[in-house]
Amino acid sequence: MEENKFELIITIVNRGFSDAVVNSARNAGASGGTIINGRGTGVHEKETILGVSLQPEKELVLTLVKKEQKLKVMEAIVEGGELFQEGKGLCFCLPVINVAGITHMANIEMFDK
Repeated sequence: MEENKFELIITIVNRGFSDAVVNSARNAGASGGTIINGRGTGVHEKETILGVSLQPEKELVLTLVKKEQKLKVMEAIVEGGELFQEGKGLCFCLPVINVAGITHMANIEMFDK
């Protein structure tokens, strides 16, 4: 059975708040992140202005960290992004088993054999 060495932290926030997430993650030891634009589709996400329905724009921040960094980085993201407040966003992680292309972590064996 393969053991995961990395975790992918996924943070979903309203548009314009991804910088706070990335900065918080970096301050906690992450080396960076990837920001992807998206839009919300939840029941409570629709707003109307003059009868026109609007879908709020979202940003997804993908942050790949070593397994032992996960909790520290997630705690920093929750604090910096104020995710403890309702409607501010969502943060969760997924295990990552194999990774390639991370040159600054060259001393880590990327693929289990």
